[in-house]
Amino acid sequence: MPGKRIAVIGAGVSGLGAIKSCLEEGLEPTCFERSNDIGGLWRYEEKTEGGRPSIYKSVTSNTSKEMTAYSDYPFPDHFPNYLHNSKIMEYLRMYAKHFDLVKHIQFLSKVCSVRKHSDFSCTGQWEVVVEAEGKQESCVFDGVMVCSGLYAHPFLPLQSFPGIKKFKGQYIHSWEYKCPEKFREKKIIVVGIGNSGADLAVELSHVAAQVFLSTRRGTWIWNRVWDHGMPMDTILFTRFNSILSKLYPTFLINRWAENKLNVRFNHEIYGLQPQHRFLSHQATFGDDLPNHIISGKVLMKPNVREFTETSAIFEDDTKEDIDVIVFATGYSLSFPFLESDSEILDSQRSMFKFVFPPQLEKPTLAFIGIVQPVGATIPTSELQSRWAVRVFKGLNNLPSLSGMMADIRKKRKKLAKEFLNNPRDSRRVQYVDYMDEIASEIGVKPNLLSFFLWDPKLAMEIFFGPCTPYQYRLQGPGKWAGARGAILTQRARIMKPLRTRILTCDQPPFSVPFWLKSACAAFLVFVLIFSHR
Repeated sequence: MPGKRIAVIGAGVSGLGAIKSCLEEGLEPTCFERSNDIGGLWRYEEKTEGGRPSIYKSVTSNTSKEMTAYSDYPFPDHFPNYLHNSKIMEYLRMYAKHFDLVKHIQFLSKVCSVRKHSDFSCTGQWEVVVEAEGKQESCVFDGVMVCSGLYAHPFLPLQSFPGIKKFKGQYIHSWEYKCPEKFREKKIIVVGIGNSGADLAVELSHVAAQVFLSTRRGTWIWNRVWDHGMPMDTILFTRFNSILSKLYPTFLINRWAENKLNVRFNHEIYGLQPQHRFLSHQATFGDDLPNHIISGKVLMKPNVREFTETSAIFEDDTKEDIDVIVFATGYSLSFPFLESDSEILDSQRSMFKFVFPPQLEKPTLAFIGIVQPVGATIPTSELQSRWAVRVFKGLNNLPSLSGMMADIRKKRKKLAKEFLNNPRDSRRVQYVDYMDEIASEIGVKPNLLSFFLWDPKLAMEIFFGPCTPYQYRLQGPGKWAGARGAILTQRARIMKPLRTRILTCDQPPFSVPFWLKSACAAFLVFVLIFSHR
């Protein structure tokens, strides 16, 4: 008997993981990709195209390779820890080839509409209209996985900037930016201090006459290279730290993080001091930003009050002549192909665990990769897909509508309490907590107590080491025989690309005193036993 037919919209990192997850469960995926290649956001193109994500030429990942990998396909050990977009594309091509995914993708196929089939309440089927070679075709699918991403529809809040229509210079959204050469000797203002804003301010300052970086509320700046030169996420995103964060009061964590970041450079002196605490809003990666501020190549400025024909006037009454404005103001979440949107999503875009619209009579539509983890997208979207396909097959059931809405309200309340009222934080989740939450739905969360009893070496690495995606392939559906080996060799893969000049006095990295390991192991056993009562 043939498996259920599933439509996958988009062949980026989430779409590829969705195809693979369908195949694992015996479903029949058909992926519709509007461009002529895989990769989505990570495929660099010289030209921009409306409705498609776009990156600048120098884009490098903010998450390290071990934390970014698909759960059963580690990056090659010689790949650098933080990856240029071309390296990520190389990896995606390897992944697609290894699991033979491309044959399930229809390129140059634009999804025009997705609407409920006439007998949806009985079958849960969807009618998907696709345009290819100028012709539209309608197909019926048993399920739909929306993997179109977050970065295709730039948000340009011109109404918030009086005088912008009078400005005689050039203004663009960061979505349009590709490389700095055309901006040589220009006076440039970058509006917005997210990851793209910080990146572009630094890159443009190499060629510009002057770069101004404007921010409403400031930000905390953290960097990819953390203690002892290790990738930041491999040090911070561990199960041990996740437990500590639940035990420690929020104000103490904020104080620790802010003090640590201020040791590198004083955020107040550098004009970056935010109005919020560290945990209240997504921090910005800006490895090079303080170097460019201290050398005067980037000048920090407050919010723009208004633009004139040739200048920007800021809220502190200062004025600067400018030639170019770059709006690094983020993106809007949009699904233009969803017909009768109001029947599927309410005005608040409510989704159960950021995946399933709760109002549907049948759970046959899943949104993959629209969550914003404090961590990597590939493993979170992959785990979402593994859950979604099992729901499609009826192997996992969702709660009742009232149960799902109660969970959504609970999460919203928590978000409102912890974070700023900001679109960037509305779908923000902590990496380890969210991964464990979804993994628990499908029975693939690692059983630490069992591993501690039968495989203490592995248990110690799972608990103290980085919470890499391979942990979710150790047991349960989709178990991978190579998961244990991938976890125990992950530190070697982190070190491999760094050791291009071998020293005879090398010291082993990540050394943790034996007494500390023993004490924490005892603590782990106590916590696990207590949590199982």
